[in-house]
Amino acid sequence: MTIEAAAPLSFRQNLSARLGGTPAQIAALGLVAVFLVAFLIVPIIRVIFVAFTVQGGGFTLVNFQDFFATALLRESFWNSVFVASMAVVIASLIAVPLATILARYKFRGAALIHTLGIVPLVMPPFVGAVAMQLIYGRNGAINLLLNDWFGFRIPFMEGLNGVIFVEALHYFPFILLNLSASLANIDSAMEESAQNLGAHGFVLFSRIVFPLALPGYIAGAALVFVKVFDDLATPLLLNVNAMLAPQAYLKITSVGLSDPMGYVISVIMITCSVAAIWLSSLFLRGRDFSTLQRGGGSLSRRDLGPGARIAAIAFVLFVVLLALSPHIGIFLLSIATVWSYAVLPDGYTLAHYATVLNEAGPLIGNTVLYCGLAGLIDVVLGALVAYLVLRTKLPGRHLVEQAAMAAVAVPGLVIGIGLLRTYYDVHLPWSGESFATFWGMLVIAYAVRRLPYALIAAKAALHQLHISLEEAAETLGAGKFTTLQRIVVPLMAGGLFAGFMTSFATAAVELSATLLLVARSDDAPIAYGIYVYMQSAAGRGPGAALGVIAVVTVAVATFISYRFAERERSLKTREAMI
Repeated sequence: MTIEAAAPLSFRQNLSARLGGTPAQIAALGLVAVFLVAFLIVPIIRVIFVAFTVQGGGFTLVNFQDFFATALLRESFWNSVFVASMAVVIASLIAVPLATILARYKFRGAALIHTLGIVPLVMPPFVGAVAMQLIYGRNGAINLLLNDWFGFRIPFMEGLNGVIFVEALHYFPFILLNLSASLANIDSAMEESAQNLGAHGFVLFSRIVFPLALPGYIAGAALVFVKVFDDLATPLLLNVNAMLAPQAYLKITSVGLSDPMGYVISVIMITCSVAAIWLSSLFLRGRDFSTLQRGGGSLSRRDLGPGARIAAIAFVLFVVLLALSPHIGIFLLSIATVWSYAVLPDGYTLAHYATVLNEAGPLIGNTVLYCGLAGLIDVVLGALVAYLVLRTKLPGRHLVEQAAMAAVAVPGLVIGIGLLRTYYDVHLPWSGESFATFWGMLVIAYAVRRLPYALIAAKAALHQLHISLEEAAETLGAGKFTTLQRIVVPLMAGGLFAGFMTSFATAAVELSATLLLVARSDDAPIAYGIYVYMQSAAGRGPGAALGVIAVVTVAVATFISYRFAERERSLKTREAMI
């Protein structure tokens, strides 16, 4: 071999040694970084840049001064903060007692109740919003009964109350899941020590149990605040426009991309979302929530007295019925001939499903295509990032991971606005169509928004895969790519599939970015079709039928994901026992 032929190989080896990875790993990190820069970082920077730029091109704060000088926008800001905060309060009133009952007391059917408690997450809030109007609205079933029996109505769904009610009912499972996990991790010895010192009942819960579970509660509450603050579809469907997300959408779609106010609102939304997450971490900083586990075991379950058991059963039944009411309502609406000013529909029909199957076939096909491609992109990128972070020492890998996870804090509306602004003037060479309105941009938007879910699943799967398996394969002569293909990916398959199904299911009901990026009805997915159907009274039946299809799709995807995760867990447990 000549010196000239050996030089490139020596250079690659030297580069790999310096950067702590093979050329393929370096290329993979660069690929992920380019994707995130092109479709997340640059669009967000573009939004921020426009918000702080005067029409001539210089830096300015005038746009923000105009925002706070406009009464409607000030009202929208405070309405968004109020709605998000009250949704956290209402969600806490539902989730905290339910989590406490299920975690601290012996309660028959606790597993089923816990499962039913997270059912609201299967249905996006905008899908059930119209159905909840028919149940809880001024002339809905509940208020009609209250008026007939007691002569009064409760304004469940009027104005901001409706948004708060719908959002709280949808997102309370976030608090339930996080708080239940925290309660389950408390060492029983901590509780027993407090009892020996005389603490019982509410004092024991408020002074010992709940403070130790505070990290789970704060995490869930922060997530509820961010999700509610960023939601666009629910206020729009309930005709509540005096909130930040609807105002940003209306500014961009009615005034145009040149109007800076939509970008100003987007920056404020990002700031509030990041601030909520930062404040939640700041609140917990410097506090010690650690326990003595695992010797004493988790929090002990105790028996309920007769009176307490009746109260607990009544509360649990109330919560379960409340949680299932949007699903019941949307199903009844989907089979109703007429449902107006009545407790129940006047008659029942399957005509709405026939209409949907005849007219909405492309919506379903587009959804499967877009969400399938987005899920595939997320799995590939998530697996790459997880592998690079956990198996290499490449510089910048943690920065790429943080950028990928940052999508959680960025509203879908902001990503949609950023992509629209960045790529609107970029045209496809084969058709001349704007890249921003090409259906592939929907796939990219979904992939960017759901990448954190796939990344978390991939990291969890790789954490459980011991590196010695890879080292053994390489010792036997397998190269890095062969080891990855024959060892790593097959053993991570369950986690990767769970990440794919999670990305697919949540992308199927994404509406914020969809409303901005869909240019033609032929390219629209299910979420867009539901929104359009629900705009008219005549379309609510087919819209509800399409909503049921979307919910079933998400539910099936979630169940399959759960079953694969459980199968992987049981296999690993069996292998460990062997």
